[in-house]
Amino acid sequence: MFELKQAIADIPDFPRPGILFRDISPLLRDHFDAAVHALDALLTEAEWGEIDALAGIESRGFILGAALANRRRKGFVLVRKQGKLPPPVVDVAYDLEYGSGVLEMQRGRGRLVLIDDVLATGGTMTAAADLCQVAGYQLHALVALIDLNIVRNYSWRQLPLRAAINYQP
Repeated sequence: MFELKQAIADIPDFPRPGILFRDISPLLRDHFDAAVHALDALLTEAEWGEIDALAGIESRGFILGAALANRRRKGFVLVRKQGKLPPPVVDVAYDLEYGSGVLEMQRGRGRLVLIDDVLATGGTMTAAADLCQVAGYQLHALVALIDLNIVRNYSWRQLPLRAAINYQP
């Protein structure tokens, strides 16, 4: 994973002073297949056999989740910001690092892997996991490309996060 970490750009003071932003744009541009392969390897073949679809969190989770769903021949489910999906939808309000938000998704059923690009404080992942359950899905794995390890050993209802790249706080 060292090569993948090297392709991530550190942007100081973005989006506000004091924040070190980990920009995955160079990684996606130059090592996209390697990044998707690393995410794929986070689950065993047996676990992949139990999965019906991947749920991606807007917006970079869409990129990674759709690529992984295609690679694994699984369905893809959208977790979107409020007002972006046609009704009927279910929603969950949550707190962000920089404010608050609402996530929405359409109802469904099946076994999901929930995926996002970065886990920082865990607020978005927790809200999305709660939302998946409210919408009728069963979560089998939580995946992130990057875990910033701000929340050590993050898990949702005893389901631990699996990350391809880990940073030390």
